[in-house]
Amino acid sequence: MKEKINAFDYAEKFAKGVSKGFLLTTKAGDQIDSMVIGWGTIGIQWGKPICIVYVRTSRYTHELLDANPEFTVNIPVDTLNPKIFHVCGSMSAREVDKVAEAGLTLEEGAAISVPGIAEAPITLECKVIYRQTQVREEYAEDVQRKFYSGEDPGSAVHTAFYGEIVNAYIIR
Repeated sequence: MKEKINAFDYAEKFAKGVSKGFLLTTKAGDQIDSMVIGWGTIGIQWGKPICIVYVRTSRYTHELLDANPEFTVNIPVDTLNPKIFHVCGSMSAREVDKVAEAGLTLEEGAAISVPGIAEAPITLECKVIYRQTQVREEYAEDVQRKFYSGEDPGSAVHTAFYGEIVNAYIIR
């Protein structure tokens, strides 16, 4: 059962939990991918509730977002199950059915085509309304050294996907 929530009532859980890892779920056609994200934010932009997620341009998730610009952010109530964290954080959905491998329970989306994940029940349904490609040399020097030292200069390393939060719920 889904209980509608106000995403901002869970902003503290989002802010404190993102560094531990959430799931970002995408879907294009019959392909579903959930990846672990450790960067993101929620807030207001253009008068709309927004969730911004960052995806490496090389990831399969990025390819799915290009095909279908919708996503869910799936936040655990406590911490993400280690098996789910391992499968979704270290395997590619190009080669592995992560849903089956991690034992994920899909909950049909209410306002978008992308499902929620019952094992990370706080769900933000988002439609991409803006994307920004980020390149290495635009980052501060310390960020470049820590996260991108092996990247080619001028390479696009992440895309920031700005998703309008069109629905939010908790799966009970």
